Amino acid sequence: MQRISRTSHELPRVAIGFQPEFLDFQRGIRVGNLEDNQRITRILKLALESRYRQSMVTERWGRGVFWQWIGFLSRANRSVMPLSSHVSFGCSKFFITVDTEEKLFKCGLQVERGCIKPPKDYPQCGLMPDWDWHRLVRALKPNSRMELDLRRLVTREGFRVHAGGWDPGARSFNSANFPDMRALRKILNSAPPDQWAGFQVYFAMKEDEVRNCLGVDLVDSMIAIFDEVAPLMNQCMTVPLATKPEGFHSGI
Repeated sequence: MQRISRTSHELPRVAIGFQPEFLDFQRGIRVGNLEDNQRITRILKLALESRYRQSMVTERWGRGVFWQWIGFLSRANRSVMPLSSHVSFGCSKFFITVDTEEKLFKCGLQVERGCIKPPKDYPQCGLMPDWDWHRLVRALKPNSRMELDLRRLVTREGFRVHAGGWDPGARSFNSANFPDMRALRKILNSAPPDQWAGFQVYFAMKEDEVRNCLGVDLVDSMIAIFDEVAPLMNQCMTVPLATKPEGFHSGI
């Protein structure tokens, strides 16, 4: 990853105490029992808010010292949702995760689809008409801007795509099997209606690649990845982010 410059409100590089070992490939992302300048949640939230001049909401999956998944979404985009402004399910998100099964650190964009047929005891997980998911699906057209951006990231920059549910039946794409947009849209639309589904565009790093980096360089890489997927996110949101924030130097 090419290093990016910081803007005035981010933590100075010398103050960033994040360490590669905080990405634990057995337990997840360490967030507990750390100083403020070591927590990746605080570091990335400050950096994103500074770069995009918007308040960001932090979401997570996990508890205790190690979390499995952390997401950051635009508060402004969530606030304008007429039905879902009180929840984050329907919002496009930047995310990081340590996949302890695949032994990969993943960083990129995630758009979620709730259950089309939600369980009676958990109706709040149902897909609503104001979710970003609908804009994503509409954007997946041949020769569209979405296809051009996806093709560049996947075939030239080494990003990967996850499409469908979160079970073994989901599809994964890379430069060797980049999908036709009609086929990708069909995969998303055919995800089981009684299950949660999603779409991810992410860059993955193996454990040895993570361990060979300095902590500040890993942080820079995460921000560079977010900058690369921001144009895709903007195509899914009502309130867009700036695609070339002040201080940005070319991405990956």
